[in-house]
This record gives sequence, structure tokens and C-alpha cells, in this order.
Amino acid sequence: MANQDIVKDFPRVGEDIVRRAAQLQPAILADVAGRRGALSGRIRPLHPGMKLAGSALTVEVRPGDNLMIHAAMSLARPGDVLVIDGKGDLSSALMGTIMMNACRKLGIAGVAMDGAARDACDIIEMGYPVFAAGTNPNGPTKNVPGRIGHPVSVGGVTVHPGDFVIGDADGVVVVERERIAGLLPAAEKKVKDEAARIEAINAGDTQAKWLVAALRAAGVLKEGESL
Repeated sequence: MANQDIVKDFPRVGEDIVRRAAQLQPAILADVAGRRGALSGRIRPLHPGMKLAGSALTVEVRPGDNLMIHAAMSLARPGDVLVIDGKGDLSSALMGTIMMNACRKLGIAGVAMDGAARDACDIIEMGYPVFAAGTNPNGPTKNVPGRIGHPVSVGGVTVHPGDFVIGDADGVVVVERERIAGLLPAAEKKVKDEAARIEAINAGDTQAKWLVAALRAAGVLKEGESL
């Protein structure tokens, strides 16, 4: 009988969609997804230059225990992102440089965890993308069962296995696997629209055309009034 706590097979985002979506900023994808999907700002890259993109391989662990992360690494496919529900615990690290070297060798695209990492300087020197809620020198235990391939809550966002995950200096955004392909045209249009707006600003057009109407709608300005 299969272990119900470990789901090995689930749909992932296609490689072509991952490549296309990875060209976008997480902020753009969050905007076109309805300004949602961003993990809590406490989950940050260990270095601002780090970027990741791929399909979520979800892992739930008990605070301070990384047994199931090791199991997930052995099940991961190249291009997966480990998305780890570490319960926000920062009392000990869940992963360090040895595990990150193994992740890179396995082709895992990066790590996003609601927990702590360690060996931050080594990981930064490696250039391997790790997004964590903090750091702590303490090592983890390897004793407690958890789950792999189930929905998890990470940084206030529900992440399903196979969802699209993208991260940069701003943080991490998760988009449902079923939605990511359909959002790409709007996201790519938004990139062009924002570039045109910045060009107009640099040419001297700094006024926000929508501002007065929004102030009236909010009751700040009465009809006929202006700034």
C-alpha cells in the first residue's frame, strides 16, 4: 500500500511555460493574479541577486526537523522548487550548505521555506537560490515524520504541489498551476505598459491620470474639486 503521507506523482507546470514565466518579475505576476500569491515578506532571499522559478514540490515538517526534506530531495525532479512549511520556526536551521550542494547537483531549481537556513555565506558564494524566513546556526533533528506532495501553508499562502513558484529580491510569488499559462499574456502586456509609462515619466509626464477620480471616489475630494 502506498504511503498516503507521500505523494510522488502530481502534475507540474510545463517546461516551456516555466521558461516563459521565469522572464517576468514576481511583482508582475502577483499583479495580474489579483495582487495575491506573494509569500510573507519575512521569506527573503539570502542574497538580493538570487532568483528561482519552477514547480513546487511541497514539504511539511515539524519545527526544527528536516527528515522529510531529505526524503523530498530523493523524490524531486529537475526543475522542482522545494517549498517547505517549516511553521515559521527559527530556533534551528532546516538546511545548510551540504543539502544545498546536493539540491543543485540534483537539478532542484531552488528552495523557499518558512523556516531557517544556515551556512548563509557558503550558500551565497555558491549562488544557489535559497529563500528563507531567517538564519540560525543550530542544526536540525531528523526524527519526526511529515508530508510530501500535499498542500502546505507557507508565508500565509496555500501552495499545492505543482504550482508555479518564482522569486527575486522582492520575495516569492506562487501562482496556481492551472492559472499560470493563462496569465502570461496579461503579464507580458503589463511589462510593455509599464515600460511605456516609465518612458513617459522620463519625458516629463509625471501626473497620475487616475488620481483625481480615485480621490473623489474615496471621498477625499468633492465633485468639482481638484488638487
